[in-house]
Amino acid sequence: MKRAIPVLVLSVAGLIPVWRYEVSTGTSSTEVAAPASTPSTSSSGTAGSALVVKGTTVGTEKGDVQVEVTFEGERITAVRMLKQPDHPQTTAAVPTLVSETLEAQSADIDTVSGATLTSEGYKESLQAAIDAQGA
Repeated sequence: MKRAIPVLVLSVAGLIPVWRYEVSTGTSSTEVAAPASTPSTSSSGTAGSALVVKGTTVGTEKGDVQVEVTFEGERITAVRMLKQPDHPQTTAAVPTLVSETLEAQSADIDTVSGATLTSEGYKESLQAAIDAQGA
């Protein structure tokens, strides 16, 4: 009987975080508006012209993910999130995903720990933009 009370108290204390856990519904996502001056493709046909390509919108459990990639020739010069889940891990992961993309120059990048679903959606949308640029 002496052990029953502490075991019961500690069991309840251990279950409180489980009871308070809130599951993400995946229905909310943040859509970033494009600036009015951003063209979808460059109007000049010179070698230094930039081509802007949107990736497909990828639905994840946390929300939609879509990227916009700027190419100069075959080189990726910028990546911008058009749609992303409204989630703290996603907000923290985006700069890492973008910098890895610019370094790797492909969609073959590491998944960011804590933002696995967003990372996978990002890579899928990025690959679609890369494929569309090559077409």
